[in-house]
Amino acid sequence: MKIIWAEGPATAATVLERLREQDPEWHPKTCKTLLGRLVRKGALHYEEQGRAYLYRAAYSEAECVAAVSESFLQRVFGGGLKPMLAHFIESRRLSAAETKELRRILDDRGK
Repeated sequence: MKIIWAEGPATAATVLERLREQDPEWHPKTCKTLLGRLVRKGALHYEEQGRAYLYRAAYSEAECVAAVSESFLQRVFGGGLKPMLAHFIESRRLSAAETKELRRILDDRGK
């Protein structure tokens, strides 16, 4: 999805080329299987262009991040934002700059 969001509409060959830049082990059949699954799930649309398919994102990256975040929050923390924030703040070491930024965000939201 990140490749399609970055490239815009792309063929399987273009997606495969970008994947191989990150990991040369990608196989064309694996790439096409992944694209097919994303089409079936409704994340991608496609149109025939000659002998190739041109894939387009059905949703923006921001829309997908929002949906996945909400799903995670519901599944893992019962929809509670406070328990999720507490968990991550307590289980991960934050730098002073990160702590300051979180305080700023929370202060802005409280206004």
